[in-house]
Amino acid sequence: MTIRDKIKQWEEYSKISDLGIIARRKFFNNAFDGALTCAGIISGIFIIFMAEPLTFESQDVLITGFATALAIGISGLWGAFLSEEAERKKKVLDMKKDMAMIDEELENPELMHIKPNYMKGNKKKPKSLLEKAEKFATIVASLVDGGAPVLGSSLPLIPFFFGVSLSWFHFMFSYAILIGLLIYLGVFLGQISGGGRLRYALHLITAGVVTLIVSILLGI
Repeated sequence: MTIRDKIKQWEEYSKISDLGIIARRKFFNNAFDGALTCAGIISGIFIIFMAEPLTFESQDVLITGFATALAIGISGLWGAFLSEEAERKKKVLDMKKDMAMIDEELENPELMHIKPNYMKGNKKKPKSLLEKAEKFATIVASLVDGGAPVLGSSLPLIPFFFGVSLSWFHFMFSYAILIGLLIYLGVFLGQISGGGRLRYALHLITAGVVTLIVSILLGI
């Protein structure tokens, strides 16, 4: 099978499993969660920095930020895979029941002598196209669920790679990246909905500002 054939197969799996809708939703939700989580961490450190400038160094922010990002990513990947797998297996089973595809011998042992050839011996029943599509969707959805929060949490940490001692530059540049990320996610939602990009962007920026304000109030 060539790469082109493989891509066409994946596209077919995506259509069958409605992967596009699920992946978009998971990407937005988890990237947004990751961005706000990072905003909370950076804001908390910023408050301490204003009071005691020599308390933290850049590497402290990076270690804290990436440790949190990885924890969120692993949690999302692991949890999503288990939940997606369970839900999609149930979906396949329900569809088989609706289509009367469940082997009759499961309820009538006396009919075991008419078991199909693929059920005899140790041979496994070949997977249907639906089962393959749902398995593919489970893997991709899990990767998106785990990767999106890591991306959302990691991008605002980029400024802290430059320099050892913390400065206002690090935090201002980080907040600029956060705002840019929130705007991008707002435009992303606007494209999905077919309009209202500015409205969505303003909603997400407001969420970021609220996170900052709450962090400052907690610091006070």
